[in-house]
Amino acid sequence: MREVKKVLVICDVEEEYAQLFTNYLKKQRELPWEIHTYTSAEQLLLQEKEGCAVLAVAESTYCEEIESLNPGRLVVLNESGILRWENMLYVDKYQPAEEVLRFLLRIYAEIADSNWPRLSKNQNVVFWGLYSPVHRNLQTSFALTMARLLAEKHTTLYINFEYCAGIGELLPDMQTMDLADLLYFLNSEKDKFKIRMQSICRKIGSLDYVPPMKSGQNLLTIRPSEWLELFRKIEELGEYEYIILDLSESVQGLHEILKMCKRIFTLRADDRVARSKILQFEQLLSMESCEDITEKTRNLTPPHIRRMPEGMEQLTRGELAAWVNKILEEE
Repeated sequence: MREVKKVLVICDVEEEYAQLFTNYLKKQRELPWEIHTYTSAEQLLLQEKEGCAVLAVAESTYCEEIESLNPGRLVVLNESGILRWENMLYVDKYQPAEEVLRFLLRIYAEIADSNWPRLSKNQNVVFWGLYSPVHRNLQTSFALTMARLLAEKHTTLYINFEYCAGIGELLPDMQTMDLADLLYFLNSEKDKFKIRMQSICRKIGSLDYVPPMKSGQNLLTIRPSEWLELFRKIEELGEYEYIILDLSESVQGLHEILKMCKRIFTLRADDRVARSKILQFEQLLSMESCEDITEKTRNLTPPHIRRMPEGMEQLTRGELAAWVNKILEEE
């Protein structure tokens, strides 16, 4: 395949949209392209003489002459909802900017050379794991609150490993690419992992997260070595200071993952059955010579919280956030 310049060209006569979208792109971390923006087809044709990686042109701005630039991928920013030209790639111009970017990254990955991206090791990545044999104990609410609070000051990634995450905001629709897709790309396109990661990750405020698997059954089929390879690859990207792993029994190699974590938080309840489950888990760790997991585990009993957050936007305030903030200060 011919080599193309790593340039994303945006062309739209609607100057406000072109400027706002360009500003949004420039705020993103480590995109694979330079960004060139034009507000007329004439200006574009006059300035761009070499082939670019991706050319995104508004439907109202498109003309056949643009195809002479021979971009790696030509995308029409669709405005009317009508697919006016055959054999073209279309993306809805008026959806959230992050969705447009995600589409552009996805189609760029098809032509990106295998030498991009260069991974840069970051030895300062901190993995925190959350796991408890006691269920219905606020673990996921705690984990998401912790991740969102950390993300206010540090680059943070949240990954959920529950069989049924049950959080609609994390998985907006069944077409969303998720953790299963990320593992697939890890195994099939190792040299393009970074761009695939960027195209799958989503945001809640300043927090990045990988959408959880739509089918929890898939969790049971992933070997421990695959999980560890995934974490190593994410660590090598050098983009995150904290990675929060919201774990469950559905994960094969749970003990290996917990050993990798610098700190483990175990939420427990103060009743006989809950105490028995914690004791049994600790005995199991001892039998398997995993005392190091016990040593770095912090056991927490949630206080009585009169009003739980009703949505993602409320996670950083209220009683739960105050409790989690206190724990973070102690850490």
